[in-house]
Amino acid sequence: MHNPAITQVTIDNTLANRWSGRAYDATKGVTQEQVIALLEAARWAPSCFGDQPWRFVVWDKNTDAASWQQAFECLVPGNQAWVKDAPLLLLICADTLFGHNQKPNRWAQYDTGAAAENVCLQASSMGLMAHQMGGFDPDKARATFNIPEQYTLMAMMSVGYQADIATLEGDTLARETAPRTRKPLSELFFGATWGKPVPGLSE
Repeated sequence: MHNPAITQVTIDNTLANRWSGRAYDATKGVTQEQVIALLEAARWAPSCFGDQPWRFVVWDKNTDAASWQQAFECLVPGNQAWVKDAPLLLLICADTLFGHNQKPNRWAQYDTGAAAENVCLQASSMGLMAHQMGGFDPDKARATFNIPEQYTLMAMMSVGYQADIATLEGDTLARETAPRTRKPLSELFFGATWGKPVPGLSE
């Protein structure tokens, strides 16, 4: 299924084709080289002071099914219904303190989001599909995988190859086939002062 973004002007294909689908091919794994490429993409994201506050925990179903299952069990049931076929799961965490002085880093979550988006774009460029999820139990994940309190658990992510949407059903299928929508540009981006749209933006 091809579901590109509908934009006012043309944007880069990798951006336009990045899509958080839910139909994963259970028969196709992600190679070690692909995993490393995803992590390199995250590593080279920008960050305040170059601090790189993000930390990722990675579970590959094809190399460590038991740990993958533990991660899977941290997800809410609604996500488990379709994530079951994704070969790769990631947990994305943000360090609350700067590494160079151990003072609070209020930009850590912003920077960690940039690293996560780099993973999504790298996945898309390699023909993979990544889907970020807020629906998980952070306390359970922290306890299960011994994550220090210093780190804020931001999101989980599934990565794998897209499957035919016929593998989905019910509400998940409806969400998968619904038209992609976004708020109008004029509602999100302001020119010179708050609430005044940038000239030329669509309503």
